[in-house]
Amino acid sequence: MNITALRPKFTGCLEPLANIFIRLRFTPNSVSMLSLLAGIGAAYLFFYQYFVSGAILLFISAVLDLVDGTVARKTGRESKFGAVFDWIVDKYVDSIVILGIGLSGIAIISGYFPIPPQYIPAADFAVVAIAIIGSLMNTFIKPVVYAEVGFEKREDGKIDDPLERVGFFGRPETIIFLILGGLTGFIAIAVILVAVCTNLSALQRIIYLYRHL
Repeated sequence: MNITALRPKFTGCLEPLANIFIRLRFTPNSVSMLSLLAGIGAAYLFFYQYFVSGAILLFISAVLDLVDGTVARKTGRESKFGAVFDWIVDKYVDSIVILGIGLSGIAIISGYFPIPPQYIPAADFAVVAIAIIGSLMNTFIKPVVYAEVGFEKREDGKIDDPLERVGFFGRPETIIFLILGGLTGFIAIAVILVAVCTNLSALQRIIYLYRHL
């Protein structure tokens, strides 16, 4: 079980906000684009070590990511391109936000473990790279399964598959950890946890697939 499995409850709470975008004649893809722009803004602020402001923008990006699907459903403008574009935006936001933190120059793992000075930059950025890879691979497993196994059933415009409920650490958990890290000053710990947990979650999904396919 992960937070992704609770997505319908969260989207239901955001229907009033979706109605505002509908009245303003925003398309689902334009809401997705706003989510991307907010994510880019968050990465920019993280890069300059404005972690609280970056966390707030990342929260806005996450909210918009939930709203776009509701706008699509309520206006009857669900499309396969929209679903794909939503995936693309999510991965761009995840990657550039974590990269922004890595390029900010703060100590990541070197702030908590004794590392020889000459290896500190490489060690810190290695954790950032592992976090990005884990975030991408943990999600990338799903479209590969769609293509190879053929899951096609859709619910609210998104493919419904067993992997939605497999893996203890998905994208929502990643975003929540980064937001909390930015707000509390523990952004380095957040990146370390994302690096560890996303890869363990991906491994959990691989084991599930091995046992069921």
